[in-house]
Amino acid sequence: MRIVVLSFLVFFLIHFLPAQKPNFSYLDVFDLQYAQDPQISPDGNWVVYRRMGFDVMKDRAWGNLWMLKTDGNQHQKLTSREVSESSPKWSPNGDRIAFTSSTDEGAEIYMYWVASGKLAKISQLPFSPSSLTWSPNGKRLAFSMNVTAKAPVIAKMPKKPKGAKWADTPRITDRVYHEADGRGYIKPGFNHIFVMPSNGGAPRQVTSGDWQHRGSLSWSPDGSKIYFSANRVEDWEYRFRNSEVYSVTIETGQIVTLTDRDGPDTSPQVSPNGKMIAYIGYEDKKQAYQVRKLHIMNADGSNQRSISDALDRSISSLTWDEKSNGLYFTYDDKGNGKIGYISLSGKVTRLADNRGGTTLGRPYGSGSYSVSNNGTIAYTHSRPDHPAEVTVLTTKSKTPKKLTNLNEGLLGYRTLGKVEEVWYKSSFDGRDLQGWIVYPPNYDATKRYPFMVENHGGPILNYGDRFSIEMQLYASAGYIVFYPNARGSTSYGEEFGNLLYRNYPGQDYDDTMDGVDHCIQKGIAHEDQLFVTGGSAGGIMTAWMIGKNNRFEAAVVAKPVMNWISKTLVADNYFGYANSRYEGQPWENFEHYWKFSPISLVGNIETPTMVMVGMNDLRTPPSEAKQLYHALKLRKKETVLVEIPGASHGIANRPSNLITKIAHTVAWFDNYRTDKEGEEKE
Repeated sequence: MRIVVLSFLVFFLIHFLPAQKPNFSYLDVFDLQYAQDPQISPDGNWVVYRRMGFDVMKDRAWGNLWMLKTDGNQHQKLTSREVSESSPKWSPNGDRIAFTSSTDEGAEIYMYWVASGKLAKISQLPFSPSSLTWSPNGKRLAFSMNVTAKAPVIAKMPKKPKGAKWADTPRITDRVYHEADGRGYIKPGFNHIFVMPSNGGAPRQVTSGDWQHRGSLSWSPDGSKIYFSANRVEDWEYRFRNSEVYSVTIETGQIVTLTDRDGPDTSPQVSPNGKMIAYIGYEDKKQAYQVRKLHIMNADGSNQRSISDALDRSISSLTWDEKSNGLYFTYDDKGNGKIGYISLSGKVTRLADNRGGTTLGRPYGSGSYSVSNNGTIAYTHSRPDHPAEVTVLTTKSKTPKKLTNLNEGLLGYRTLGKVEEVWYKSSFDGRDLQGWIVYPPNYDATKRYPFMVENHGGPILNYGDRFSIEMQLYASAGYIVFYPNARGSTSYGEEFGNLLYRNYPGQDYDDTMDGVDHCIQKGIAHEDQLFVTGGSAGGIMTAWMIGKNNRFEAAVVAKPVMNWISKTLVADNYFGYANSRYEGQPWENFEHYWKFSPISLVGNIETPTMVMVGMNDLRTPPSEAKQLYHALKLRKKETVLVEIPGASHGIANRPSNLITKIAHTVAWFDNYRTDKEGEEKE
């Protein structure tokens, strides 16, 4: 009888109880997909978007174009080509889609005819185009492209004998900005604006001079001018935060300056009636953080005024409504991506939440949107349980409709960690502070788990309730993960973001530790099971935390700045810190720079520390990480240095490097766990 009952029980368990879904794992990263840059057709019936994924064999992200109807039907690949495709732009009447795509010679402009489905390459360019923009009548395209310049020559070398193998000639530069992280040395040259016929033909350069002309382009309604932003002032290299709004006449190349103030004025957009220009900017007060405001002026540059002062959030991605009565825009609020609408009188209406999901590594703000002539919005929608999906919101519905489900075959069969929002008070000044908790899959509140703090970068950035590979994989490894938005984070207003002005690291340390104490009081963190990590500014905070206290069992300090004096004069953005971050230059205020350098606290560190950095990092160079590692070795403290070959500051740009970062962090922490995962709470 017992055998019969046991057999029945086994049969029941196998056939009637659902199998437990496995946790999200390292190799699952290569199966993730997400939507990027959804562009809705002028009539609101179709959306074309870039469908992104990861190539496990070539270890890189890839993307090509797909389209579907806004009712969710007819989801199809745009072309049959299996190459990189990006930047789709609908023609004004919706009959064509221009986009850029890779070729053996570099990126070129392609045209897709919607009715026939035919495709053609319409350009033959020496460099990759950007900011592709249709003229109002659909007859021309404008774009920005690099034009090479000659490097300086100092000495004339003697001619080498035929067949001689001499050393390479020296690389000489006289520019302020001459290298960029992830890009390396920047060859001499300037970006200029070009126009070309939309049916193909020779491109014609319409701007000139030794200035950079990048960013969005906007045609006047009659097609005679293009509005753009640039920094065409005499000492532009040293006024690097400055930019102005200009117009250029297509036929003559005549350029007119429309704004004139110290600060960034960018992203001009001409109203459909041609009477106004909207743009984004602020008067530069040389602070750590300033809110980007939406400005309006007449087409001739007169009557300039801000209309978004009441919002106190940075504004991006402007789009006029069809009647020129107001603009759509994006902003972040308390760690969540929004789409809003603002009238010319400054009244703001929030239209959509949860924009994001295109930066998969960590839960930073991201994503984009577009608007049809009838006001239907297509945007990238993300929640903690999925990356970006194409979603539409019509004027007749307050409920967004998700059109794609790109990860149904993967995430539908994985158990993810639950993400919970938390608020707590600052012990320093009583401010309300926000963070998020990620619980291990199948979390059991009666058991104890190790607790990991993950500090965000920037520090003038924000984390939020968005999908994150890193947070989910840490949770899958059995850790409760806490990621806070300490003071200095964006999306809480200008005053909050500027609290780190000449005070970084400062009370953001207290904010983070207050979050740890809050979680201990909640019973989800335990004093003998605390771990801490973070990258870039998060690496700075991690190093600062273990220099200020010994409460953590272990730490992983990724791509940090350890010494503001050495960092400021070595990194690719070396010119950007004085006065806006710290007072004066390092040689003018040595003690001030040293005061905020984590290396000044290295004599206090007792925490076992892994130091990690990309070997090609130009933003926080490997020499910064080595200062921490070498100091700890000299002090005979437990430490190890992990250098990732070929990686720049964006370690996660290659999927395998992202996995390397996470796996090494988990392995280091696992060495110092003092209790077993899931042990019963006392």
